[in-house]
Amino acid sequence: MTTACARAAAVFGCLALVALGLSACENTTATRPAKPSAATSAESMGGMSALVSAAKREGTLTAIALPRDWANYGALINGFEKKYGIKVRVVDPLSHSEDEIDALRKRGNRPTAPDVVDVGDTFARNAAAQHLLAPYKVAAYDSIPRNQKDAKARWYNNYGGYISIGCNADRIKHCPATFADPLKPGHKGKVALVGDPTRSATAFAGVYAAALANNGSFGNVQPGLDYFAELAKTGHFNPVHSNSATVENGRTPISVNWDYINLHYADQLRDKGVNWQVAIPFDGTFAQYFAQAVNKNAPHPAAARLWEEYLFSPEGQNLRLRAYARPVLMDAMRRNGTLDKAAAARLPTVEGTPRFPTDAQLEKARETVDQGWAAAVSG
Repeated sequence: MTTACARAAAVFGCLALVALGLSACENTTATRPAKPSAATSAESMGGMSALVSAAKREGTLTAIALPRDWANYGALINGFEKKYGIKVRVVDPLSHSEDEIDALRKRGNRPTAPDVVDVGDTFARNAAAQHLLAPYKVAAYDSIPRNQKDAKARWYNNYGGYISIGCNADRIKHCPATFADPLKPGHKGKVALVGDPTRSATAFAGVYAAALANNGSFGNVQPGLDYFAELAKTGHFNPVHSNSATVENGRTPISVNWDYINLHYADQLRDKGVNWQVAIPFDGTFAQYFAQAVNKNAPHPAAARLWEEYLFSPEGQNLRLRAYARPVLMDAMRRNGTLDKAAAARLPTVEGTPRFPTDAQLEKARETVDQGWAAAVSG
């Protein structure tokens, strides 16, 4: 039998079996498991067990900009390492979202490139537009709210919170409760952000919240720049980038940061004698989530994908919650009974339903802040 006849016989044989409701013939090309670097889901690799095995063979995950005291990353890293025996290496833990995107772009497919990133969702959109991210659907992808994920699964939000004002009550006589308060006497040189809002998603959110508190809107962030310009002009702005060390040693006695970070500082520093008070300002209520994504050129592609699965599992989401971060799957977990109810009950109460800016509004705000921040705080 010629090759052509053999191929024809095979095709007609398959058709005959299909007609009988049988499935002895398969398209082996279509069902061949994908390589980790090309996997768009665990199923495409042959299932979770295949993904776990491939990730264990790689043995390492390289992450970037993940301080252990940020949204419970210490516990998440420990849990992942214990569960899978995969070492997590974090480079530049105190860098910001734009630094992460720079690392993806500049390090290419070199072994030093990060496998995964954790960035503000505005930065995730930017990275996707630059074709830096790999499409990958975690098992919980369909349960993530539509407005909290990329339709092509290049990124998806994992956790979030509200902008808050943290304050060392031992150093500040009247701790701010609103954005109007830091402008009052007694706060000179005291009010800090987490970083430069042109590079830090958290600092950018602080400017956005200040805009909402000063007659701005999602479509008009300029009042936020004006607010920080006024803080700088009056000498109230503190240019030191706030973090746990500067909060503990008193260099940033007032810090505009996410509620889950400031609340964690309060717990962490209580035994060290620091009375850190936290307020979610009602005049500038602003909520946002942070996105997860896989590097298109991840040196450890299976470990990268398994890390995302872990972060979106009930275990990972509840670890977020125990550090006051609101998991993106919170509503779905409440419905299916996997939510840690005790941890959820510890979240601060915020009035109203959070609203989120559109992509166009975010892009416009980013451009405004990028162009105006340096001039605003130059004094």
